[in-house]
Amino acid sequence: MLHSISPIDGRYSDKTKALSPYFSEYALIKYRVYVEIEYLKALSKLDIARLKGLEEKNAVLDKIMQDFSDADASKIKDIEKTTNHDVKAVEYYLRDALQAHGLEAYIEFIHFGLTSQDVNNTAFPLMTMHAMSEVVLPQLDAVVDAIKNFADQYADVPMLAHTHGQPASPTSFKKEMYVFIERLQMQLTSLKQLTYKAKFGGATGNLNAHKLTFPQIEWTTFANSFIESLGLERLQTTTQIAHYDQEAALYHNMSRINTIFIDFCRDIWTYISMEYISQKAVKNEVGSSAMPHKVNPIDFENAEGNLMLANGIFGFLAEKLPVSRLQRDLTDSTVLRNIGVPFAHNMIAYSSIIKGMSKLSLNQVKLQADLNKNIAVIAEGIQSILRREGTEHPYELLKSLTRGKTQITIEDFLGFIDGLPVSAEVKEEMKLIRPDNYTGYSF
Repeated sequence: MLHSISPIDGRYSDKTKALSPYFSEYALIKYRVYVEIEYLKALSKLDIARLKGLEEKNAVLDKIMQDFSDADASKIKDIEKTTNHDVKAVEYYLRDALQAHGLEAYIEFIHFGLTSQDVNNTAFPLMTMHAMSEVVLPQLDAVVDAIKNFADQYADVPMLAHTHGQPASPTSFKKEMYVFIERLQMQLTSLKQLTYKAKFGGATGNLNAHKLTFPQIEWTTFANSFIESLGLERLQTTTQIAHYDQEAALYHNMSRINTIFIDFCRDIWTYISMEYISQKAVKNEVGSSAMPHKVNPIDFENAEGNLMLANGIFGFLAEKLPVSRLQRDLTDSTVLRNIGVPFAHNMIAYSSIIKGMSKLSLNQVKLQADLNKNIAVIAEGIQSILRREGTEHPYELLKSLTRGKTQITIEDFLGFIDGLPVSAEVKEEMKLIRPDNYTGYSF
């Protein structure tokens, strides 16, 4: 850890290790082995004479996968030193494995008719799909729950709103938190509806070798069925590689979610600076090397930085991956190896937000004090009642009373109301308006 180049595998490894089974070098190798084995098992069900008897021995293939270990991955890396080709190294490893298990008669059907991208463009969406369902989405739901649980503690607590940084019509703290919850839930709905697609069509996407070698088999149907058996959808018309448009959709969706979280972190940071929210001081923690009193909003600052970094990478991935020269160039290969990086930064950010939320409490005394200090915000309500009553130029009347003035008191309003040309009942109605009860609907 001390010698890691990236903090996601060093300083923050405890927050990112859950992604290792999906985005590490080991994970990529293992998923490639899985695709090759599942493909061979699928072939064994076809009417191909040289594969006769293999289906009855599929349990052996399953055992090769089940027993796959770090040592096996290291063997593949050693083979790659000779081949200088990562997927071919997987093929050679499996040839040796089949021979060791007495299945040498079938080794020529390992990787039959495939190009490396059939394996890669099936392995990567599988890795991503499993990482999303097992790690990322549960953590996202946990962050939303943390925000919701905090907000629900303070139902109907009034708060002065600020538009353009200036006092505005009162709101409630819970409602302002639910703004973020609604935004996040909308994006999570879109995220959970995304499908994961694979490219599986041979050297240039036409299943050339398959059709030529065994023309009696409907290979398109086979390929569709095989990919669907893995939980993916097969792209029908491709070059040598996947379009990556679906991956771009995922990265854009993640980026939108991150942007909402950035907005949230900045608002929480600001509420803390305004003393609307208090932070619990953790014993033995240090807020500043020089200023002993400091309790800094470091969790939200950490989250914001990691979210912005993740978005920078998501944006690059979404822009780069769908672009390739003619039927393929190799630029996607090295880029794809980095898809776990922005998700790792997300995990760091999500953990920080959850940790930060656990330290917060609402400073209701400060909230009430700010409401009392900004009586002028009820002007909107009073002029609206006057509009209802048909009073001439109500907006201008209130503007003259309040705009640009910082020392308006409730007595000023009561005197103003007494001089209005409306009934006593309407005057009494307006005199009951206070910043802490002029909050609109409850949430």
